[in-house]
Amino acid sequence: MLAIVCPGQGAQTPGFLAPWLELPGFRDRLGWLGAVADVDLVEHGISSDADTIRDTAVAQPLIVGAGLVAALALFEHPSDGFRVTGVGAGHSVGEITALAAAGVLTAEQAMVFVRERGRAMAAASAVTPTGMSAVVGGDPEQVDAAIEAAGLTAANRNGAGQVVAAGTLDQLAALPQHLPAKVRVVPLSVAGAFHTQHMAPAVEHLARYARAISTHDARVPVVSNKDGHVVHDSRDLLRRLVQQVSSPVRWDLTMRTMTEMGVTGLIEIPPAGTLAGLAKRGMPGVETLALKTPDDLEAAHRMVREHGEPRSSFDPAWRLIVAPAKGIVEYAELQTGANVRAGAVVATVSTPRSSTPVTAPHGGTVIERLAEEGDPVSPGQVLLRLHPETSEL
Repeated sequence: MLAIVCPGQGAQTPGFLAPWLELPGFRDRLGWLGAVADVDLVEHGISSDADTIRDTAVAQPLIVGAGLVAALALFEHPSDGFRVTGVGAGHSVGEITALAAAGVLTAEQAMVFVRERGRAMAAASAVTPTGMSAVVGGDPEQVDAAIEAAGLTAANRNGAGQVVAAGTLDQLAALPQHLPAKVRVVPLSVAGAFHTQHMAPAVEHLARYARAISTHDARVPVVSNKDGHVVHDSRDLLRRLVQQVSSPVRWDLTMRTMTEMGVTGLIEIPPAGTLAGLAKRGMPGVETLALKTPDDLEAAHRMVREHGEPRSSFDPAWRLIVAPAKGIVEYAELQTGANVRAGAVVATVSTPRSSTPVTAPHGGTVIERLAEEGDPVSPGQVLLRLHPETSEL
């Protein structure tokens, strides 16, 4: 199974797009997305210095725009990606890229959303000097205690022994004195305490835009970085996209879910390197590729051929309800032909440690169960197929 993953803020480096602009059509497509976002993505991608592209209002559209255009080079035709990609995911702002790639948002909608996200988060960051630092190594409980003692938030749990702490610059400066010996602290190239309550004003701003955006259910299974659940419903994905601005990123759970789904190959789109590196440590046995320059495309095309599994993508003409996590499925009292209302709990997926309710994002009539009562199910596995209500057709 092939996974395509999209990096977040801090992955960008000066000039990272220069070699990509030699590809036919790349400059024109990037210029168009830059016009939508009101940011000169071409100039920032080839000429701007590190401080300029560190600016949140620049960095976020640059990362999403670059990822969307570079992803087109992975497949001969864009629609090919829907047929052979087993799962998609994005880290922080990279989740916008992932949703556009999965058909939830158009490229233009993604660029408007990321433009407003970047501006709103930059404004929130300007209220108080804040930042983020990666904490690498150490006992997880001791690291968590140290982060809490410094008054910080564990904003990203990236797996592979890495947690990102976020808060004020004074709190970050005090962090090392709380940590055990031999634990490294690496300041990140971001301009604020993202995924913390410092970003609450941005959440309110984005929620207004989200209510006006038309979406389509994902054509590729998407793993949410909020909790590692596979989410099919487009409105739920958009709500999560808004909420994650002030909520921690659980990339550790995202990698665990992709492993449980059976991912064998993972390609990270530009600006690549961070997520592929985490996967090497957190997803042992999975082949990884950081797609940094067009020179890596030959290897990427080989991986698509070897790990991509042709399949029928999610059909938007039907309402599919999928397992959000791994476990044993138990259905509510639903029979074929039963009517289901939107928001109803139709099943639970349970493990010895937890139980996750499965809700129907849309109303409809049960056509068939695609897993039996008591079956073990994998994240993203289709449980029920509904015929949509007449009002939804």
